[in-house]
Amino acid sequence: MRQSDLFTKTIKEIPKDEQSFNAQTLIRAGFIDKLASGIYSYLPLGLKVLNKIRNIVVSEMEDLGGQEISMPSLATKENWLATGRWDTMDVLFKLGAADKKEYALNPTHEEIISPLASKFISSYKDLPFSVFQIQTKFRNEKRAKAGLMRGREFLMKDLYSFHENQVDLDAFYERAILSYERIFDKVGLGDKTFLTYASGGSFSKYSHEFQTESESGEDIVYYCPNCDIGINKEIIDEQKNCPKCENSDLEEKKSIEVANIFKLGTKYSKPFNLVYKDREGNDKTVIMGCYGIGISRIMGSVVEVCHDDKGIIWPENIAPFKVHLLSLSADNEAEEIYKQLQEAGIEVLYDNRKASPGEKFADSDLIGCPYRLLVSSRSLKEGKAELKHRKSGEVEMIDLGGIVNKLQ
Repeated sequence: MRQSDLFTKTIKEIPKDEQSFNAQTLIRAGFIDKLASGIYSYLPLGLKVLNKIRNIVVSEMEDLGGQEISMPSLATKENWLATGRWDTMDVLFKLGAADKKEYALNPTHEEIISPLASKFISSYKDLPFSVFQIQTKFRNEKRAKAGLMRGREFLMKDLYSFHENQVDLDAFYERAILSYERIFDKVGLGDKTFLTYASGGSFSKYSHEFQTESESGEDIVYYCPNCDIGINKEIIDEQKNCPKCENSDLEEKKSIEVANIFKLGTKYSKPFNLVYKDREGNDKTVIMGCYGIGISRIMGSVVEVCHDDKGIIWPENIAPFKVHLLSLSADNEAEEIYKQLQEAGIEVLYDNRKASPGEKFADSDLIGCPYRLLVSSRSLKEGKAELKHRKSGEVEMIDLGGIVNKLQ
């Protein structure tokens, strides 16, 4: 993409009404735009990143056996009354409609998936299976001040699994943990993200979260370096030692919750009579699991973790472009390199603007593509271009004829 074609622009000033680094930086770099507290538009660069995260998550969920669906954002009041959460969930958006009925904007989808699944489950032969969606959720947050970390409207993946018994659920649950670990490796947060024990699910002593270490995080966890797991502050009084190795020398860390998983048991299947016939013909209640991950929250978390004082440092798998091509008085040669990169399938943002070198360098650092390729009249005298690694700062001179091979 030619940067001159982008309808968005970078901003020098820090937005005055934003407290979080991730929102400040993403707005300045032209990835998102703020409509109101906790409500953002995703601009072309931001949507490219969001879609890459989405694709990684979808691939892992499909490998796990999940089937993708899309459920409605609106739910009837009756569904939420059935589980008792219409009056107890304080972040639930409620609204009236022209038919004089009340509806909820779904912050989560247990009240939708359970009656939906009941239409397709009749026998043990129909189990197990899992379904997932990636969809916009809505939560009436009272303090939506952390940018993409705590939005009133946000993108989330939720997967639900359905099982005959606890043994089958436990086995799937362990596979889901491994799948989540691969996701965080792929998006560039693997070395900062760890499994964390949290307060119990409906039918288990613990639920689990995935927490990403960050000084900007709102959570406190106690981390065991021996096992690379944590304990959420809310359960530390009952679980003072590492659940795996009994280590009591735990490290306190600030962190961002990027995912959570629960063994729901029959909490949401019972209210909707989600049952199956077992091998003896008896009615049994389906056992469920729930596995959530914040797609937009991952994007914000990466910015909080992967940056320097100049801007974002995107991990290569989710960067909007692999390389940012800059031309300094070498437009003809840069244009040719741009075409070669495109033909080779290398994602490139080409800064062909009539801007000063300082402005181009600053914008490139702010936007944060993994590589910056500089073509200038000076480098052309040697038949080379300058390649700079955004993360390490390492600079190397590349022969013009070897650029594509190098970046591939």
